[in-house]
Amino acid sequence: MSNIAFLYPGQGSQVVGMGKSLLDQFPYTQTFFDQANDALGFNLQQLCFEGPEEELKITYNTQPALLVTSVMAHEVLRREVGMMPKTAAGHSLGEYSAITCAGGLAFADAVKLVHLRGKYMQDAVPVGRGAMAAIMNLEFDAIAEACQRASVEGVVMPANYNLPSQIVIAGAAKAVEVACGYCKEMGAKRAVMLPVSAPFHCSLMQPAQDRLAENIASVEFMDLNYTIINNADAAYIYSADDLRDSLIRQVTATVRWYESMQILVGDGFDTFVELGSGKVLSGMMRKIDKNVQCLSLETAEDLKKIEEFCHAHTK
Repeated sequence: MSNIAFLYPGQGSQVVGMGKSLLDQFPYTQTFFDQANDALGFNLQQLCFEGPEEELKITYNTQPALLVTSVMAHEVLRREVGMMPKTAAGHSLGEYSAITCAGGLAFADAVKLVHLRGKYMQDAVPVGRGAMAAIMNLEFDAIAEACQRASVEGVVMPANYNLPSQIVIAGAAKAVEVACGYCKEMGAKRAVMLPVSAPFHCSLMQPAQDRLAENIASVEFMDLNYTIINNADAAYIYSADDLRDSLIRQVTATVRWYESMQILVGDGFDTFVELGSGKVLSGMMRKIDKNVQCLSLETAEDLKKIEEFCHAHTK
């Protein structure tokens, strides 16, 4: 079998109906929604299946919804195919999914933590005061310079280094708008304001990070069954202490996704399986390296393609 890495999506991948196909086909996954509903005190399953979309998009709902559907997909893949990775990575919120699936965090604890994470992030910056924007086709150093120049208007900094051609900035709304203007002057193909409710992964999230640190300290973490590569450092981690530290720091740290994926490819990982809602990470991975195999498990239909892949590679 190939060198397999699992990938877990973050915010932006949510969609009304998420998880329903897997639950319909594999009724044993109902336990994850049941546990999540109990942990949260509201019906997350109904929100995932029926919406409304505006409710699902609120960050403290989005985060547990994505975690639950990713963990469901992981369990289906484990039970139906027996596929397990040698390492994993999760984009922002997805790092919690990766840690949970690798045995580092109890599922109910993870659901509660990401719900609080979303609440604290939203509380840190009132709606409308913060913003995020995707900068297309401009060098990282130029974007960093644009942010520095715009910082007279408030905090603004690189937040997600997704691809060389797609870097997201975050900060105070006015500062982000000004930085976008500078980026365009410096040759960016596009600078697109993103429909998000808070400026994630920048220093404005420090109040959220401080509050979340207390919750993380009170939850039991375990050493992982295999490594993950984290967002804040683009480094392999597996110990309980490192997991705690990583999840605290990633609230304000830049998501070093492109660097992480380059490391995995350089280390010989040639098959990447995205677990949960959407195919955002698979799409980015194809742009990072056209030679790797990208699979995803969002629906029961996707499982057939993975089974065919496994059959072809175990002959």
